[in-house]
Amino acid sequence: MDAYHALANSYDRLTNDVNYEQTVEFYKQILVREGCQPRTAVDLACGTGSVALLLARDGLQVIGVDLSEEMLTVAFQKACEQENAPVFVCQSLQELRLPRGVDLAVCALDSLDYILNPDDCREAIRRVYQVLNPGGIFIFDVNSPEKLRAMDGQVFLDEDDDVYCVWRGEFDEETNICSYGMDLFQREGKVWYRSFEEHREYAYSEAQLTDYLRSAGFTRIRVYGDRKFDKPEPGEQRIYFSARKGRIK
Repeated sequence: MDAYHALANSYDRLTNDVNYEQTVEFYKQILVREGCQPRTAVDLACGTGSVALLLARDGLQVIGVDLSEEMLTVAFQKACEQENAPVFVCQSLQELRLPRGVDLAVCALDSLDYILNPDDCREAIRRVYQVLNPGGIFIFDVNSPEKLRAMDGQVFLDEDDDVYCVWRGEFDEETNICSYGMDLFQREGKVWYRSFEEHREYAYSEAQLTDYLRSAGFTRIRVYGDRKFDKPEPGEQRIYFSARKGRIK
């Protein structure tokens, strides 16, 4: 089964330890450092819309983009009662098209790693450059190659009263891809339903992504450790990038 199909309805419960507020706060700190005051934004691979909703609450006009219809359905349901709700669009990042340019593009929680073909990742970054307004900024994070390699052979468990999820990691050095099969048990009433999904992430290096950003035309490329304004250290689990389209006059 495709990633995030059966998982969509349980995703927020299984990721309730993810602090989206801290992620958005780090975005804000980057924007202050860059002297950027965006009015419009796109949340790429927005999933269930948690980041998009926070950006919209701060007054930005937000578009959320994701390839999973199931995840977007959850995002739309969450946004229904919010003023200044984001608009959600079903697209792949390598085919990204928006009805208008934006000042800010963000891509959270290693979503670029799900693009398994490096040429497609390069194209996705080029598309992001195209949809940004002059002076716009792109902020994203990826799992470090060290983290993905360390997942090889690991077994993880997530659960609450209505969901039980076991996933097993495997890293293929030849393809540079980490795969993790996910057995998902979801309760409806007194009945438990079992499903299986496979998630796969490509281990992009800092040098690769920096090259893709430069090739697309981005300047002022910054690389950070996990939500900190220091360069990534050896063994860093998550790496953040920011890059600008042109310069602020």
